[in-house]
Amino acid sequence: MDIYSIFSLCGGLAFFLFGMNVMSGNLKKVTGGQLQGTLQKLTSNPVKGLLFGAIITIAIQSSSALTVMLVGMVNSGIMEFSQTAGIIMGSDIGTTLTAWILSLNGIRSDNIFLSLLKPQNFAPIVALVGVILLMAGKTQRRRDLGSIFCGFAVLMYGMTLMSTTVAPLAEMPQFRKLLVAFDNPLAGLLIGTAFTAVIQSSAAAVGVVQALALTGTISLGMAVPLVIGANIGTCVTAMLSAIGVSTKAKRVPFLHTGIKVLGAVIWMILYFILRYPAGIAAFARPVSSFQVAVFHTVFNIGTILFLFPFSQQLVRATERMLPAKEEETGRPRILLDRRLLLSPELAVRTCREKTIEMARLARESYTKSLEVVRNYSKETVKDIIETEEYLDYMEDALNNFMIQLSAGSLSERNNRQVSEMLHCINDFERISDHAANMTAIAKRIRKDKLEFSPSALQEIEVLDKALNEILDIMVVSFEQDDDHLALRIEPLEEQIDDLTREIKNRHIQRLQSGECSGEMGILLNDLLTNCSRVSDHCSNIGVCVIQTCNDISGTHGYMQEIKAGMYSGFVEDYERYQEKYQLAPFSPKKKKKKDKDKKKKDKDKKAKRKKTESAAEKTIIPEENADLYDGSPEEINVPDITDFEKEDLLPLRELVDEEEGED
Repeated sequence: MDIYSIFSLCGGLAFFLFGMNVMSGNLKKVTGGQLQGTLQKLTSNPVKGLLFGAIITIAIQSSSALTVMLVGMVNSGIMEFSQTAGIIMGSDIGTTLTAWILSLNGIRSDNIFLSLLKPQNFAPIVALVGVILLMAGKTQRRRDLGSIFCGFAVLMYGMTLMSTTVAPLAEMPQFRKLLVAFDNPLAGLLIGTAFTAVIQSSAAAVGVVQALALTGTISLGMAVPLVIGANIGTCVTAMLSAIGVSTKAKRVPFLHTGIKVLGAVIWMILYFILRYPAGIAAFARPVSSFQVAVFHTVFNIGTILFLFPFSQQLVRATERMLPAKEEETGRPRILLDRRLLLSPELAVRTCREKTIEMARLARESYTKSLEVVRNYSKETVKDIIETEEYLDYMEDALNNFMIQLSAGSLSERNNRQVSEMLHCINDFERISDHAANMTAIAKRIRKDKLEFSPSALQEIEVLDKALNEILDIMVVSFEQDDDHLALRIEPLEEQIDDLTREIKNRHIQRLQSGECSGEMGILLNDLLTNCSRVSDHCSNIGVCVIQTCNDISGTHGYMQEIKAGMYSGFVEDYERYQEKYQLAPFSPKKKKKKDKDKKKKDKDKKAKRKKTESAAEKTIIPEENADLYDGSPEEINVPDITDFEKEDLLPLRELVDEEEGED
């Protein structure tokens, strides 16, 4: 064996790993989202979780990748840790498929049909089909299928290259001496674990063992510890993914590792009993690649059958080993984990769920704010403010995550969904902002002990009902992608605008009649402005849903078409909402009381003027100063009463009266 043989062996391993990565990555894009979405709904049943965990692992061909996704989902609060036990056990079963495919390389037959079952024989045809799909495929899904076929062909080429390189080693004495180390069960276990930890693929490690088996140089006693070690080493990838996540998410790889280690302990004990005390001769015989695949399957299925009845006990033991911290209770610290990007379909689905959560929280928050204006509650106000802060965080997290997601390779349908969500999350967050503004209005009313007039309260109640309906329609149409329901938003938004204008006009009349104060007028105007803005945001979301469902571009032009009556049902819906949300008849009070008050003030002013003039005429000259008076009014210098204003005269009279009282 020369240096070139080592290069060929390393190159074969590289092709194998590259092909596995390409194949599993594109399998996740094609089937991952649908299967994982179904999995989320079925994890409440451990048996169903086991079944679908196996199916997903078969589809994506990587138990480590599925475990990493579970870490991201638990870290984001999408799933609970207790739901992952069945999935993890199912993934151990699904990962055995690759070994069975590779075992077909051991077929020895002159029959053309049996020979075609060998991967190295049909891999070139698979590669040709894959290249044709890549070059001629008009849809992203077909191009992804082409990548899967090409990845499989590269994987099989790597396997063939490793087998071809290893075959001459069987005749080398140095290689036979090296295999003596594998005959030690503990050494073989450690070598299998370390090798798999380095390449981070148990399928590749088992493939190398199968390639060695094709040379006839390793026995069953050597292969068993290597396969068991490969199953332990595959947990390294999941353990690395636990760095920097919450305690709940760290439990997932720890449970995965615990299952593998317990299985290894059970089978190694059985291995020692059968090989040494029992002395079964089969352990000394050469093993075939088919037998390696059989033991790999027996190890995983046997371990799961033994541990599955104790799955809940394993979950509780893991929770005791890694107790959750106090700050991790409540809402998730991380909204969307970057590990979800490993599966674009799952990432888009998760973003969709979080965006729907935003819509529901925004609706709930604004509905509470409408109520708190009429019936103030400190607890409700606190809840609205906390929700607003959480929605701010959700908007930033979703926006950053979806920008990263858009940079990858997405299907046309997923691209439309991401674009829709990026447009809508800002409107959801702004609705919560207006809810917070309403709490400020409620605080001001309570602090200054103000009240709306009875007629204003009746009008606000009608407006509240209309807003509750438009918020409900907005959430349901977005959640269900119902463009027909979304068409009802714009007519209702127009009616809400009409209501706010009419309420403002009526308030001006109440101000003029003295029925309402100017301070309440300012607060009412702020309230109506927030209500109008919320209906505008609902309109934006409705239009976005319609555009996404019908692949329409140009929001401004579409809105103009709707308002111009090009949507046939717009007028009918508008008239129906106009009839449904009508304000009670309104007639402002007359100004009689104000006129009477003015006349009374004028009468009092005239009487005071006459009294002042009479007092000036009766001015008395003291006797001791009578000789100074010669009948000329200028010498006394008494000012004319008309020189004083009313405001100056009254204090002067009060001062005079006080001085006379003292005398």
